[in-house]
This record gives sequence, C-alpha cells and structure tokens, in this order.
Amino acid sequence: MASFGYAQKDSDFKTVKNRTWWKEAVVYQIYPRSFKDSDGDGVGDLKGIISKLDYIKSLGVDAVWLNPIFSSPNDDNGYDISDYRNIMKEFGTMQDFDKLLAGLHERKIKLVLDMVLNHSSDEHEWFKQSKSSRTNPYRDYYHWWPAEKGTPTPRYSFFDVNNDAWKFDKTTNAYYLHYFSQKQPDLNWENEKLRNEVYDMMKFWLDKGIDGLRMDAFQYVSKDTTWQKYPEGYEKNIIKYYGMGPNLHTYLKEMNKTVVSKYNVMTVAEGAGSTLEDAHSLVDEDRNELNMAYHFEVMDVGNDPKGYKLTDLKRVFTKWETSFADKGWLAVFLANHDVPRMVSKYGNDSEQFRAASSKLLTTLIMTMRGTPFYFNGDELGMSNIKFDKIEDYKDIATINAYKNHVAKGENVTAFMEQQKFISRDNTRTPFQWNSSENAGFTTGKPWIKINQNYKAVNVTTEAVDPNSVLSYFKKIVALRKNSAALIYGTYKVYDINNPKVYCHT
Repeated sequence: MASFGYAQKDSDFKTVKNRTWWKEAVVYQIYPRSFKDSDGDGVGDLKGIISKLDYIKSLGVDAVWLNPIFSSPNDDNGYDISDYRNIMKEFGTMQDFDKLLAGLHERKIKLVLDMVLNHSSDEHEWFKQSKSSRTNPYRDYYHWWPAEKGTPTPRYSFFDVNNDAWKFDKTTNAYYLHYFSQKQPDLNWENEKLRNEVYDMMKFWLDKGIDGLRMDAFQYVSKDTTWQKYPEGYEKNIIKYYGMGPNLHTYLKEMNKTVVSKYNVMTVAEGAGSTLEDAHSLVDEDRNELNMAYHFEVMDVGNDPKGYKLTDLKRVFTKWETSFADKGWLAVFLANHDVPRMVSKYGNDSEQFRAASSKLLTTLIMTMRGTPFYFNGDELGMSNIKFDKIEDYKDIATINAYKNHVAKGENVTAFMEQQKFISRDNTRTPFQWNSSENAGFTTGKPWIKINQNYKAVNVTTEAVDPNSVLSYFKKIVALRKNSAALIYGTYKVYDINNPKVYCHT
C-alpha cells in the first residue's frame, strides 16, 4: 500500500524558515481513563500515567496530548466539565498533575491539554447559576430561549436521543441549547464576560507550564443567534450550518492576543468538516489565530465494513498535503478517541495481517508533511473490540443511537454489527501492558472490557521482539525526528489512480 522516498536531502533544510518544536514533534495521545490504573478502581488515572513515563519516553515521542482530565460527572467521558480548574476525582489530584507535568518535562516531553470550550457540564457552577433565575449574572453564559416565545427554532443535537438540541428547564420556563448531550449546555461566546472567564482559565493552566492547547469542537463556538430556520435535511451537512460561525475568527484573534501570544505554546483545533479554505483561514501564520488544525475528511474514508478504495485515501491525503505545501500547517492522524482503531478501519486486523498492516499505516502517517498525532495503543497494533451486546458499550453516542433505533423500530441487529466497526468504544478499551489478568491495566474490574487479544498484543511481548509493531514504531519515529526532509519536504504522489499501491515522496 505505501512507499516513500526523499524529494530533498536533509542538508537542503538547514536554512528552513519558521522551524518550531510543534512542527517537528510526534504527538502521542493518551486516553487517561484507559491508559493505566494505579489504585485498583478500574479507571486509569494520573498516577498510572506517571508510572509509565519511562515507557512513553522509550517511544521517542515529543509531546503527550491528554484527553480531558478536569472535574466531570462523565456523561461524555470528561467532555462535560464541571470545574475547569480542578482534576477529576477518579484521575487524582492537582498534586498528581504537577508531578506528571514535571516528570514529562524532566524527560524532555511536552504536555498538551484538551480544552472543551464549546460547552460545559450542566453541573458546572456557571450553569447552576444560569438556570436559577433569568436575572442571574450568569444567565447569559449560556444560550436560552424563553418558552413564551413558543417552540425554539429546531436545532440538531449529536447526542440527544431525539436529536433535539433544545432542552426545556422548568425553573425559569425556558429552553437551553446543547449541541451535544443534555448534560452539555453550550457556552455563549457572544458574552464577553464568559470569554474572559475562559481566557483566565487558560492562563491558569499555561502558568503551570503546559505546552499546548487542543481546542475541542471549537468550530462550533460561534453561533448565528438570529436562530434562522435551516432547510430540511440540514443535519446531513451539519458543519455547513454549525461550523465556522460569524464571529469565530474574531474570538480566535482575541484569544491569541489576550492569552496564547504571551506563551511559547502550540494550539491545535478540531476541524471536523472544514473545507480547505476554512482550514487555511484558521492556521494562516499572518492571521495569528491557530498553529494548526486537523481535518476530518480522512475519517470519511473507510467507514464501510466491506472496505474502501485506496484511491479515495490517496486523494484525501494528496488534496490536503498539496494545499498546505507553502503555507499553514496540519496535524496528521488516522485514529483518535472518536474513531475506531486504525488497523481495524484502514487496514486488516486479522491475526495474519494485523502486524504488517499496522506497520504500513504507521509508515503512512510518519512520512507525511505535518505533525503526526498518534493514539495510544496503535503502536502495539491494538484493534477493535467488537462488542456483541449493547450492555458492554459505555459511549453515550452508541447508547443513545441504540435507543433511537429501538424507539423507531429500526433494525437493531444491523446497528449492532455496524457498531463493531465504528463505535468510539473500540479505541477506548484499556491499554494492553502485558499478558496477565486485565492486561496489566488494573488489579480491579476495568471500567470497560478488555480486548481478549491482549495475551499476544501487549507491551511486554512486543518490547522484546525486534519485528513487532512496537519496535517498528520506535524505529520510524527515530527516522522521522532525524530527517528534516520528512517533516518539511515537498509531498508528491505517484500513480494516484493505482488501486493497490500508495507511493509518494
């Protein structure tokens, strides 16, 4: 599938302008809940990550991105934050965080935190105050629709069982907006006081010494508050209506001026559905908004369990790589916490081909211009778990979609087969450290079941095998870090219509 070479020699890059650490980094994404449990409660935590810092260092990666670690009731596994300045109790304490940050920095590894800024938890003090009274000072921290105005203009919710983004609250006889679950009310970025609260919170973490911010769902923060009615079926092209709102660039420039520009940090935003033009407008160096964004177009390839066309994957990578050849910067990825395992989606996770397929996909990522973001466990070739029962799933998206299918009398069997391939829980199963009980992840009952291939696919087994997926990952990371050509070189694809070979320089 993949082949690579050098378009230029490394010596050609001694005079490259605008070289930065985040362009040359390999970013390792850790899903804390599933990485390593230190206290036997079945949930990964910060002390667990601390205990594995030497393993992370051995990978050769330059930065760690942590999924949200802030206080949360966990309606959406931490993406519903109830206190932005405290650590989730299941994950540990602020002292644990400080120790983790220091441990990473001692090993010359940078830390990127996941900032959820489109919405909070309904258990956040801001929302508690906001819903208490129409005259409360926090009322306009969220979007409210008075019931006396009638039914709100319809808005689609990603996680609501009925896909309704307006939730009625009887306390003040009004509806609040939630693009995600009912427990994730959307923040009102039109409110300057709210924005300043967010900026102060960001400063709190940046002053601690973190090295980067990943902006979750940030393309949604700016809303068209005229609440015009969208055409029927708009939800099929949701980004066109929800993304890149009228004041998004204004907010990003303000954030950069007020906070980010005062620190030597990296900013990256989730850019689901972004067009080339939108992405360029976000990361153009002259605009002073973001350092990089990652597009989701690659996620649209490989969603059919029957397979996909290699030419489709080539065209997506080629489209984005060539567009950003001269200006701007992209994050490169094939997996994260919101999609299935890389080898199960884009490769072949059978026992015969899993290792070779994982290596090939890793090669593809590590030879692209842009900053690789690599999800924990993919360096082992971890694969989808493929649950048979809905009771095994923990992801709100899968659970609510199942309820929706049942309510509509739709084919639940077909839905369950589909989830084996696409559910987010496929990537969220515990990290496989060794062949002991629970894969060495916990001494207790894991919060979600462990993939039963852990006896063969684990760190201990692969670390001593020079031909393992893990060993290959370490080698190609080292190759990339020592090659300016792989980082800054010119991408060129050959024979793009070939259905069997992906060859590029």
